[in-house]
Amino acid sequence: MYLNQKIVGHGKRTLVLAHGYGGSQAIWDMVLPHLSRRNKVLLFDWDFSSAPDDVSGEEGAAAEHNSGFTFSRFADELVALMDEMKVSGAVYVGHSMAGMVGCIASIKRPDLFSHLVLVGASPRYMNSEDYEGGFDKSDIEAMLASISSDFRGWAEGFVPLAIGSGADPSAVERLSRSFFAMDPRVAHALARMIFLGDQRAVLDDVAAPCTLVHVSGDFAAPPCVGRYMLARILAARRCAAAAMVTIDSVGHFPQLVAPGELLGILDLVLGDDDAVADDGEDDTAALAEEEEMSDDVPSGGLAEAAPEVHGDIDVAS
Repeated sequence: MYLNQKIVGHGKRTLVLAHGYGGSQAIWDMVLPHLSRRNKVLLFDWDFSSAPDDVSGEEGAAAEHNSGFTFSRFADELVALMDEMKVSGAVYVGHSMAGMVGCIASIKRPDLFSHLVLVGASPRYMNSEDYEGGFDKSDIEAMLASISSDFRGWAEGFVPLAIGSGADPSAVERLSRSFFAMDPRVAHALARMIFLGDQRAVLDDVAAPCTLVHVSGDFAAPPCVGRYMLARILAARRCAAAAMVTIDSVGHFPQLVAPGELLGILDLVLGDDDAVADDGEDDTAALAEEEEMSDDVPSGGLAEAAPEVHGDIDVAS
C-alpha cells in the first residue's frame, strides 16, 4: 500500500495525523513543526483519486453503492498502514471523516492506539427527531446533487465556507488544490458514504481514551455533535477516560484557522503543556474551554447515564 506515507520528527511517542474528506497531509503543515520536535509523526494521504466503476444512471448508483467506500474499509487501510510502518500504541489525531475511521480501527486493533483525538468528528450528519447532526435531509440531498452535477463549482464554494474566516489565503489555496484533485465520481461516492451514513453505534464500543475537539462555529460538526459523542461513549462505560474541548473559532479546520489553540490542546493530551511556551509562542491552551455535559445532548437517556468528566485531558505516553 502506498499512501504517500512518511514519518518525520523524533521521540519515543508516535502521533498519527489523518486528514478528512477532500484534504491531504498538507492540512497539518501549520502544526507539524511543533509536534515533530518531541514526537515521531506519521503522515499520509487517503486515496481519493481512484475512480470506482462507471457510476452513471441506475447501474452507476448500484456500482457506487458497491464501490467499496465504507468507513470499515478506510479503518482496514489505516490498520494496514500502521502495521506496515511498525507503529503501535500511537496517539491518533483524526480530522473530520478520519475521526470515526480511527474509532473503528481502534476497536479492531486496540494495540495500535493509546489515545484518540477526534477533531471535528461526527458519527451522523443528518438531523432526526432524536439527534442533531447539523444538516436536514433536504440539505444533504441538494449538496449531493451539486457534487454530482458540478463538483468543481461546488468545491469552489464549499472550501472557503468550511475553512471559515481568518485562514491564511495560502491555506485556502492548498485545500482547494487537494479538493480539485479528487475524481468527481469518487468525491460523490465518498460524500454519500459520509453524509448519508450512521456510525453512532460505533461509539458504544470505543475503549481507547479519547479527546473530542470541536469548534464553536463549525457548521459541519457543531459542538452539539461532540456532546452527543461524549455522552454516548461514557454511557457505554468501555472507555477509560473521555473529555470534550471546544475551540472558540469558526469553520471546520482548526489546524488552519486556530493552530495555536489546537496545539495547546494536543500538548495537554500529550503531557507537554509547557511545550508551546518553550517554543517562545503564546500559551493558547487556555483558549480551549472544556465542555460540561449539558441538557441539550440528544436523547436516548445518554446525558443522564453518563458520569461527569473530571480532571485533565491526559494520556499515557
